[in-house]
Amino acid sequence: MKKQILSILIFTFAFLTQSFTQVGGEHIYEFLNLSSSARITGLGGFAIAIQDDDDVALGYSNPAALNPSQHNALSFNYNFYLADINTGYFSYGHYLKKWDISLSAGAKFINYGEFNRTNVFGQIEGTFTASETAIVIGASKRLYERLTVGVNGMIISSRLAEFSSFGVNSDLGLIYSDTSSQLNIALVAKNLGRQLTNYDEESEFLPFDLQIGISKRLKYLPFRWSVIYRDLQRWNILFDDPNAEENTLLILNEQTGESMTQLFFDNLARHFVINGEFLFGKRENFRVRVGYNHLRKKELSVLGIRSTAGFAFGLGLKFKRFGIEYGHGFYHVAGGTNHISISTNLNSFKGGL
Repeated sequence: MKKQILSILIFTFAFLTQSFTQVGGEHIYEFLNLSSSARITGLGGFAIAIQDDDDVALGYSNPAALNPSQHNALSFNYNFYLADINTGYFSYGHYLKKWDISLSAGAKFINYGEFNRTNVFGQIEGTFTASETAIVIGASKRLYERLTVGVNGMIISSRLAEFSSFGVNSDLGLIYSDTSSQLNIALVAKNLGRQLTNYDEESEFLPFDLQIGISKRLKYLPFRWSVIYRDLQRWNILFDDPNAEENTLLILNEQTGESMTQLFFDNLARHFVINGEFLFGKRENFRVRVGYNHLRKKELSVLGIRSTAGFAFGLGLKFKRFGIEYGHGFYHVAGGTNHISISTNLNSFKGGL
């Protein structure tokens, strides 16, 4: 049975690499790609290869990260996003010992706020709102000593003014964990879904993303680093900006852009997200995080102005029964996001407060 499940998953990943290679175009339900917790925000928005922890919110990034230590764990996450947009994620973990399956249930939402409704002359005729919600059910199972597989299933509801859409979605994940060397290798296929009802006559694609990552805990230092490669299903993720200024070679009296070598390495770097996490204390109750997302840096930096766009940092503090996390993501010179998370485990309340 285990071999059959593994064979199906390997075939599915191989098929997705060939089938979902659409470059550009518009996607729906983009809120699904927003960070689910302050911890992930502090790590640059990606954390798919971390499994040795009781943080149930990690299961949103990679369902294979769900594990028995998350039994009865609760996670409440709220993100003060850009332009007064707010988003959040709530999740609960449960372990079925009889079947050795770790489960999670959660809800992800985004509220875009209230907008003025105007006519073609710019006259205000009222207001409208926009919001989206996803109900998430996740499960993971260890097939072999070092290999865990997981799946997230979602029901999505979106309402933008008088337009609405309903869809289903799923994520597939694998984690290979070598506890002796404290090394994890992960593979995740995100957003394998479709619309069931459209905003109008046209059907749209979900933002599919195939990711691979590696995480390593150092032996003599309380530090864990991770490297994630995103958009594995396509190579070219450069943004072709027709308004970008080109360099001018006055001697040859011709205009040239970046060299092919520069473009190659720029495009390569945009696939990577690099982060690290310091784990202080005997129980690792105090944590400091930092992350860097090169794609965000290149797409949101302002020409001629130095900024910290693409960087992220975070702090985490665990008490006896609660954990408090803060994460900040630098997006633009105009501002960033502030993410707050509160977690606990119902088992810690046995016997009273």
